[in-house]
Amino acid sequence: MLIRYGYEITLTCKEPTPLVCLLSVHGDRADDIRVPERSFTAPNVPVSTYLDFFGNRCRRLVAPAGDLMLWGDAMLEDDGQPDPVHAGAKEMPVAELPNECLGYLMGSRYCETDRLSQTAWDLFGKIQPGWARVQAICDFVHGHIKFDYMQARATRTALEAFNERIGVCRDFAHLAVTFCRCLNIPARYVNGHLGDIGVPVVDPMDFSAWIEVFIGGKWHSFDPRNNVPRIGRIVVARGRDAADVPLINSFGPHVLKSFRIWTYEVDASSVEA
Repeated sequence: MLIRYGYEITLTCKEPTPLVCLLSVHGDRADDIRVPERSFTAPNVPVSTYLDFFGNRCRRLVAPAGDLMLWGDAMLEDDGQPDPVHAGAKEMPVAELPNECLGYLMGSRYCETDRLSQTAWDLFGKIQPGWARVQAICDFVHGHIKFDYMQARATRTALEAFNERIGVCRDFAHLAVTFCRCLNIPARYVNGHLGDIGVPVVDPMDFSAWIEVFIGGKWHSFDPRNNVPRIGRIVVARGRDAADVPLINSFGPHVLKSFRIWTYEVDASSVEA
């Protein structure tokens, strides 16, 4: 299937403010792009790009005083299949993990492994290691936290989400990532586009957060927020937690004036026509 995705974001700054933005599809989907991203700012400002430590594509610019609109739109091909389930995937001993996985076992800004380690072992230590244990973590987080857009808080950590039992998709992801790491399972935070393909439309379209876990010798997607296989995940960025991959990182104050996201299936015949 073909999926069109994009964004329109308007910020207001009181004075010229440097920005780093992570808004473009991750490079690992480059071969799937069918209509390359068209992007612009209004007013027009110079933009440069670079890859960060995690391989995410970042845009660097300076927002002028006043309003700045960021706009992008692209289309890619997707296999149209739900997230694969590999129930037999096994955990790997830490001593055998690839070097690049080790950083995803450590605590990070929003994932306090030191403060949730005992809780994780109490809750999940007796569950069969591997896919079943990770799914049990996602089942628990999905049922433990109540989703509420109005309760979003940029500073909420995994421990706070566990205690407050409320949050948005990033809070679900942070808590699940933390529990996995406490159990010596490498886990990383992912954000990107996830439309309503194949499911009832429940929430307004937004950037979504989920997790990837290294078991069975590869990374697998899990989604403690939705907790069912979904179609059409489009990764924008990966990191240890949300602190590594903010959609917009401003080096100075800004106000989010408007925010619009779109992700939907496109009929291939109409595109070819």
